[in-house]
Amino acid sequence: MYWDSTIIILIPAIIFSIVAQIMVKSAFSEYSKVRNSRGLTGADAAREILDRNGLSNVRIEHISGSLTDHYDPKANVIRLSDDVYGSATVAAVGVAAHEAGHAVQYAEGYYPIKIRNAIIPVTRFGSSLSTPLVIFGLVLSWDFLITAGILLFCAVVLFQAITLPVEFNASGRALKTLRSSHFLEDDEMKGARSVLTAAAMTYVAAMLSALLSLVRLLVISGRRRR
Repeated sequence: MYWDSTIIILIPAIIFSIVAQIMVKSAFSEYSKVRNSRGLTGADAAREILDRNGLSNVRIEHISGSLTDHYDPKANVIRLSDDVYGSATVAAVGVAAHEAGHAVQYAEGYYPIKIRNAIIPVTRFGSSLSTPLVIFGLVLSWDFLITAGILLFCAVVLFQAITLPVEFNASGRALKTLRSSHFLEDDEMKGARSVLTAAAMTYVAAMLSALLSLVRLLVISGRRRR
């Protein structure tokens, strides 16, 4: 981003992001050491949840790395990381159930996901071009470029805002299924909830970062126009 004293606006988001990452790594590390009583691996848990929701067509694959787990709707596959795929821990089952929750969301046509997918092209365009457009607009005194850049970045903020209910809903689905299907015992549910809550904070951090970045662009444009 363009550098000047307004960078201070982003400091709260930077701090929150660091804290959120520490929370995720700490919770995941702690409950990756706790084996679940049923001996279910992450892959087992995801497969059971998918099958119970009539999604036997969704594949489960292993992917290298740590916390690289995700659902790929285009390939219709859940990819689980080294510490989740074959691990029979509380953390692994919680993460796998969350990704299975995303697959169920797509299958049910969960409305926020439809909105998020619709604005992805604009979001990608906006995240890379919004700041340069604002800066060039300020340098050239072209208000239409400034306005275009800010509007493009608004799409980024909207994307992050819609991502929050998507992620919280996937975690809610995961925890409900884990409890109702007795995948985890009551004491183990606490661990799964801690891991998913910590993970959710990273999306809150992303939302805060996008929002404060928008505020920064508005401050920069307002100050330069004077």
